[in-house]
Amino acid sequence: MPSVHDVINSDLRLPSPPAIAVRILNAVKKDDASFSELAGIISSDPALSARVLSVANSSFYALPFKVDSVEKAVSVLGVDVLKNIALSFVIVRGMKGTGGNGFDFDFFWKRSITAAVAAELVASMVKQRSDDTFVTALLQDIGVVVMSLCMANDYGRVMDEKRVSGDPIQVVERRMLGFDHQELGAEILRKWGIPSSVYLPVGCHHSPASADEGYRGQSEILMLSDKISSVYHGTRSAEKFQEIKDILAERFGAAGDDVDALIDVVAEKSSEIMSSFEIDPGEMKPFSQILQEANEELGRLNMSYEHLVMELKQAKEKAERYAGELREANERLRRLAFRDGLTGLYNHRYFQELMDRELSRAARYGRPFSLILFDIDHFKRVNDTYGHLRGDIVLRAVSATVMRLTRESDIAARYGGEEFAVILPETDLKGGAVLAERLRREIERMVIPAEGEAIRVTISLGVATYEPGMTPKEKSDIIDAADRALYNSKRTGRNRVSISGGC
Repeated sequence: MPSVHDVINSDLRLPSPPAIAVRILNAVKKDDASFSELAGIISSDPALSARVLSVANSSFYALPFKVDSVEKAVSVLGVDVLKNIALSFVIVRGMKGTGGNGFDFDFFWKRSITAAVAAELVASMVKQRSDDTFVTALLQDIGVVVMSLCMANDYGRVMDEKRVSGDPIQVVERRMLGFDHQELGAEILRKWGIPSSVYLPVGCHHSPASADEGYRGQSEILMLSDKISSVYHGTRSAEKFQEIKDILAERFGAAGDDVDALIDVVAEKSSEIMSSFEIDPGEMKPFSQILQEANEELGRLNMSYEHLVMELKQAKEKAERYAGELREANERLRRLAFRDGLTGLYNHRYFQELMDRELSRAARYGRPFSLILFDIDHFKRVNDTYGHLRGDIVLRAVSATVMRLTRESDIAARYGGEEFAVILPETDLKGGAVLAERLRREIERMVIPAEGEAIRVTISLGVATYEPGMTPKEKSDIIDAADRALYNSKRTGRNRVSISGGC
């Protein structure tokens, strides 16, 4: 499987950091960075200035006086704190409501802001607070956003598998993709120029024990903040609540009542901060209130313990069944989205995506791959002579033969009209030519029954190959090479295979 570096370097079109974020980062990297320079950058964006002042004056910082200018906020809270507040706003604003693939940005940022608030409170409790705590916790799951936007099809399968298996998301990601959102998020933040004090803890926030010693405490705080956020925005809240209490007691000696109070305060302060980010917090009740209301509801239901267990068992079985059905339905929808309705082969759009992926994989790992382009000779004559309905039958028959003769790893697509393409991973020019000749021979022998007619057709084919050591090519170069070879087959008599002399 590819590593996260392979994916970032060749397979994903990653979002760029917002321009103002770059200006802020560049300003604070300077040895002679001044309060006024950072304040000037923030003040150049009125909406950002208003939000920064809103947070500076919130109960989150509980300053004893009102801060009425960005310059004053910088001088009171410090360059690093203001830098991180500003970065939080511009990154959320830059990655909110984009993509159009059904990803729920409001829920994601609501959960992330809750985690950021929780991280600050936990860090203060265990006396490990730093200026980077809020922004680090806010961005700890940024890899999830990028996966959802840049590899939506693959990540949809990951989410389906998580729902069915019940395994943690990072475990399912590694199993299905070869890396997880921790690694991807850390690498993206590093590429954006975010300081190592932020991106290194992000890279191991689900596994603090694997963090470098200097960042282990911060990674532990991130892990706890994620669990606290999940208490309010996830499932199995009571179980996670107890787990948080156990960790804080065993690891930091925190008293149970203090932890109860902390988790309750998270709801109040998160609602306030979400409003500054223009995100509707909804009705975030303190967890103690949620538990009390749940207990009162159980009392009103007056159910026996055995009845509750049976209800839970039936609900779990029903949920598991629905999750399995949902995964199968989503898989069918994905297949339909990338299949040609007439022939059942992949469509032109998916062919283009696969060409990008196979070319980058072949270049990365030094492996060959070949491309066959072919079309049905004189297909217009078939339509004119026998009619379009019989022409469709011919297209389906040819497609069925292609699927029968190709391997499971090959990708056969309807390129357009009577034109077809076959991508052959791990196949050199000789292998591509052998399959092309096999296809030509088999289709030439076919007698296609079509509503009382027996129709015979031939095909003309062109083959091109990417070989290890070649100068890196664009996919258009290889497609053009195969197309030239196909044209040569048609020009020299049709019903033959031509091989490209190079691409």
